[in-house]
Amino acid sequence: MAVSIKSPQEIEKMRIAGRLAGEVLDFIAPHVKAGTTTGALDRLCHDFISQELKSTPAPLNYAPPGYQPFPKSICTSVNHVVCHGVPGDKKLRAGDIINIDITVIKDGFHGDTSRMFYVGQPAIQARRLCEVTYECLWRGIDSVRPGAHLGDIGHAIQSHAEARGYSVVREFCGHGIGRKFHEEPQVLHYGRPGVGLRLESGMTFTIEPMINAGKADIRQLADGWTVVTKDHSLSAQWEHTVLVTHSGYEVLTVSAGSPPPPAAHAGTHG
Repeated sequence: MAVSIKSPQEIEKMRIAGRLAGEVLDFIAPHVKAGTTTGALDRLCHDFISQELKSTPAPLNYAPPGYQPFPKSICTSVNHVVCHGVPGDKKLRAGDIINIDITVIKDGFHGDTSRMFYVGQPAIQARRLCEVTYECLWRGIDSVRPGAHLGDIGHAIQSHAEARGYSVVREFCGHGIGRKFHEEPQVLHYGRPGVGLRLESGMTFTIEPMINAGKADIRQLADGWTVVTKDHSLSAQWEHTVLVTHSGYEVLTVSAGSPPPPAAHAGTHG
């Protein structure tokens, strides 16, 4: 497994790309409301990324092996959509939860992040799922330090989710990121402590747990991209791009409007 160790110059470019990705989520937040279509959110983000940030939306026409090119600039995953929701004519309704996933390319480097948004007032169960998933993200982030293992991240996420009656999607994972959208390593959101790749300072990767209110089983829709829960239960996801530092971690996709870490988390920043 060839995992790239970023130079100080590359890390600085990753910081910029990461912050810009977060700023797209800040920008789109006030537009997430009942009656707005996911296609309208996509157009707003596309124009903001290309015109205001002078950057490129990485998902647009992205085509990994076996996939048709992704037709939009962002992913919008509503309610029981797990990930890779394709923006379109679907109108948001009061009570919906939606994940908006942003990846920008700036000066040759990628920044990748996603957030959950509430459309009006969600049901208590929906809000709880989003909150626990956010806690899972930060449990994973707090496991990052030189000498730790990828399995430590997955275990922290899995144990927190399952203790609360939720399930972890296993078919999709976090990933290394830098000059390429997806690099090594794969960052699983389940696992055993002390297992897997040993983390080193200078690694950059995403942590992006997808947590289901029901069973973990998923299926892909006919568009070739959109992934939904098989049992139609709600799903939530949060994502940050993380740098392993000499003494801990640095979250690269934090922006002015990023929600603060959960009060219970106790991280080791580098």
